[in-house]
Amino acid sequence: MAFDKVNARGLVLVGAGRMGGAMLRGWLAEGLAPAAVTVIDPQPGEWLLQLGVGINRPPPENPAVVVIAVKPQMMGEALAEIVRAIGPDTLVLSIAAGVRIARFEEVLPPCAIVRSMPNTPASIGKGITALIGNASAGEAQMALAETLLSAVGETVRLDSEAQLDAVTGVSGSGPAYVFHLIEALAEAGEAEGLAPELALALARATVAGAGALAMHDDTPPAELRRAVTSPNGTTQAGLAVLMDEATGLRPLIARTVAAATARSRELGQ
Repeated sequence: MAFDKVNARGLVLVGAGRMGGAMLRGWLAEGLAPAAVTVIDPQPGEWLLQLGVGINRPPPENPAVVVIAVKPQMMGEALAEIVRAIGPDTLVLSIAAGVRIARFEEVLPPCAIVRSMPNTPASIGKGITALIGNASAGEAQMALAETLLSAVGETVRLDSEAQLDAVTGVSGSGPAYVFHLIEALAEAGEAEGLAPELALALARATVAGAGALAMHDDTPPAELRRAVTSPNGTTQAGLAVLMDEATGLRPLIARTVAAATARSRELGQ
């Protein structure tokens, strides 16, 4: 990962919580110089002190990148911290949920702005992040944003900012759906006579293993499902319930994603 320009002009990270911290660790592992980093965080963790990065010092003028990794309710204070440092060649990269590009453009001087939506598996380098830039974000800025975001997983580009609401409903909120699936699968195992610890171990490993298998190649998930389903066997009996057109998983997931997407639209207004 090439960080020559960033190392020369500096990177400002506003917010070093779980997601911001995971990204910072990834960048440093890939060659970002600690001396080039300025972290702005009202409550910096002890781990930051061990990295050699600048903490709560004045940001450099016209840095290469400003990454905004704070909660939406802290956005006003965060922007006030960095607005004077941003120059025409600064890339502003936001991972804040629900904060639209127009809000940044209202407050910040003209610059390239990229809005992104990572998900929580990014904290262990297994995330997927969707991103979209404003009119000032050309190919070079988008590529730099992808380079930074790829430190915590995969990236995908969107065609419009409006798609981020659906992304939020699918991958942004999706890990919580999967965690609940693990809960439900474990509880069902308990109901059938398994000890709680065993049921949870089986549920966790099954979901993690199936996900890894689905990522292993380009085999469609429907084909993977059919491969494990023997005619008149146990899996088919279970799927008869799960795939019911009216009460099964598909209509339930459709309602779930629609509700999360609608809420994302509301929060962004």
